[in-house]
Amino acid sequence: MRRTALLATVSALVVGMMTWPASRHAEAAPTAFAHPGVTVSRAQLDFTSGKVDAGAQPWKGAFDQMMASKYADLNRTPKPRATVECGSYSNPDNGCTDERQDAIAAYTDALAWYITRDDRYAKKSIQLMDAWSAVIKQHTNSNAPLQTGWAGSSWPRAAEIIKYTYTGGWANSGRFATMLRAVYLPEVIGGSNSNGNWELSMMEAAVGISVFLEDRSSYDKAMARFRTRAAAYVYLSSDGDLPKTVPGQKLDTRAKIVGYWQGQSTFVTGLTQETCRDFTHTGYGLSAMSHVAETSRIQGQDLYGTDVGERLRQALGFQARYQLGAAVPSWLCGGSLKLGLGPVTEVGYNALHNRLGIAMSNTQALTERQRPAGSDNLFVAWETLTHGDNPS
Repeated sequence: MRRTALLATVSALVVGMMTWPASRHAEAAPTAFAHPGVTVSRAQLDFTSGKVDAGAQPWKGAFDQMMASKYADLNRTPKPRATVECGSYSNPDNGCTDERQDAIAAYTDALAWYITRDDRYAKKSIQLMDAWSAVIKQHTNSNAPLQTGWAGSSWPRAAEIIKYTYTGGWANSGRFATMLRAVYLPEVIGGSNSNGNWELSMMEAAVGISVFLEDRSSYDKAMARFRTRAAAYVYLSSDGDLPKTVPGQKLDTRAKIVGYWQGQSTFVTGLTQETCRDFTHTGYGLSAMSHVAETSRIQGQDLYGTDVGERLRQALGFQARYQLGAAVPSWLCGGSLKLGLGPVTEVGYNALHNRLGIAMSNTQALTERQRPAGSDNLFVAWETLTHGDNPS
């Protein structure tokens, strides 16, 4: 028995030595960036395209849903403006909805191009990107950082597919890159001390932009900030009595932390900083976490094998349980939850359950119930199509 225990201990140490360096440096930029490499890879696109061509479900249904949406309309007229002004809860909304939805449309058209090989969709995606890169100069008002994060998450997804798969040429791709570098990246790279979904979305944009620009320095900076924020957004019992915090926020007492966690004073694994606010904003944060992890994986660095993956798994399962209708205990958010998680589970579920083989019964049930997952009209779009049961 002593010999068995000794062998087990040695084995654990060996495994630890093998895995620690990969996890320790999982946030580092790759030596060479993979393209297309923001949220969705060429291999994933090829898998999706093959399934759609074969009429297989759920991909064909998801594709049909996308193509029937307003975002795939070839008659869409872009509505760029020099200054996009976004106040709290989009009041005022001077170009905010237009920018977000034009960015989603550019991504939608890029996906449509790849799957159908119909040049009209590639040209439409380029038209939308060119229209904005020719005009926009700044984002203003209180929601400027979040708005920039949302739109800045969709633009690089579209640009990566068009630049690296469309052979018809994109004359103004350099101007688009300049737009991302000058207008978007400075607004998001410094992060935010607001609710956690802000900074997570901002870091998603910063990571995606960095991939498109092949900017290793900004990629590393965004990833480091993302890792800190992700750890402070989802609680694990291994964190201790209190959730982790972001140093710049100065949450240095229990009372301050409880206040920041929407008054929740009982901390359990899978709870998020915004669970007691509402599930919609929680969904924004979890979606951004999954997108950054997916981009990191495409770039050859596995964040799913770090605490990011564990936090994402636990948070998806925790939220899914109540979204599916489980009774809310009195200790959780005063016994009342505002549901509405949104179409945000496909990417994380596919990575953790399908690729890694982790049982996620609640998340699976919710994901399958919501298929095909559409768009939240902010920065999430068509993830049953791109990531549903996708092994690539």
